[in-house]
Amino acid sequence: MTTPPQDLKPRRRGRFGIRRAGTTIVTILLVGAVIAGFVAMATATGWEDSFAQLGKLEFWQIAVLLGLTVANYIFRGLRWYVFSRALGLPRGRRRDARHFAGGLAMTVTPGRLGEVIRLRWLARETGWPMDRTAPLILVDRAADLAAMALILAGMLALSAAGMAGAVPAAIIAAIVAVVLTRPSVIGGLVTWSYRVLAVRPRLFARARSAARSLQRFSSPRVFIPGVLYGTIGWAIEGVELYLILTWIGADIGLPSAIGIFVFATFAGGLTGAPGGLGGAEASMIALMRLQGVAMGPAIAATAVIRLTTMWFAVLMGLVVLPYAERVSRRIKREREAEALPTR
Repeated sequence: MTTPPQDLKPRRRGRFGIRRAGTTIVTILLVGAVIAGFVAMATATGWEDSFAQLGKLEFWQIAVLLGLTVANYIFRGLRWYVFSRALGLPRGRRRDARHFAGGLAMTVTPGRLGEVIRLRWLARETGWPMDRTAPLILVDRAADLAAMALILAGMLALSAAGMAGAVPAAIIAAIVAVVLTRPSVIGGLVTWSYRVLAVRPRLFARARSAARSLQRFSSPRVFIPGVLYGTIGWAIEGVELYLILTWIGADIGLPSAIGIFVFATFAGGLTGAPGGLGGAEASMIALMRLQGVAMGPAIAATAVIRLTTMWFAVLMGLVVLPYAERVSRRIKREREAEALPTR
């Protein structure tokens, strides 16, 4: 019997380091652009007021906001775990937590497509091809949209005045959520696309196979808990906006604050910009102004909520991402070593 080699393939040292550095640089540039935008807006409208509002927040209040953000992602991480089990992946709570947290580093990629990195990690650690696990991304997005639709509908009913655009947003989110969880609809779109393009038949066959896998998530026992976890998570971040406004003396009520946060996040996502940058901030400030919040507090609240939610999540992801990458490579090597024939 021979000892399996430690490395089945030559290791490309530095390759991941380059990717990680690139991701970090892009993130830093985006943070800089957002901060510059806020500073420019604050200066144009009276920066003294905006920065005075920021000065009202104390350390313990920032700690509370960050703790709530962690709670939000714990609930959404539980949703990822539920969907992973429904797909039939081997049990692995630590693995799922590692993948979900590491994927947060890719929140600022266009359309959050960078989060597909989770599927690459799964492929390395379980041997499942990415087309087999692709439904996880689709159903995760669908659950987010369904949660947003529920929150917007609920907040509108409770008093989120001045948000007429939230009605079509809730309807669109609900429709897309339903479409993304219907194998027949997705499969039909794939078939129609192939008939039009008539290229790469194997690729379209894999897409149809992935669409059929969505059937696993159609059960209410799977999708409802997923939507519930997402609803709690998004509502928690809306509560953060409410707390910020209350602490700086611009209370608009809990329903309105949650509704504004969710609607602005949804509107930012429609732009396709990384992390909804620009669209989310503009929507949030405009909606708060409609609620009677002065420009200074609106700018300050928007800056704080984005830093303590999205950018804090990116920071958490950047901390976990290299570890998740390293572990996935190690497990892949171990799996391939075990598969080697013995003499």
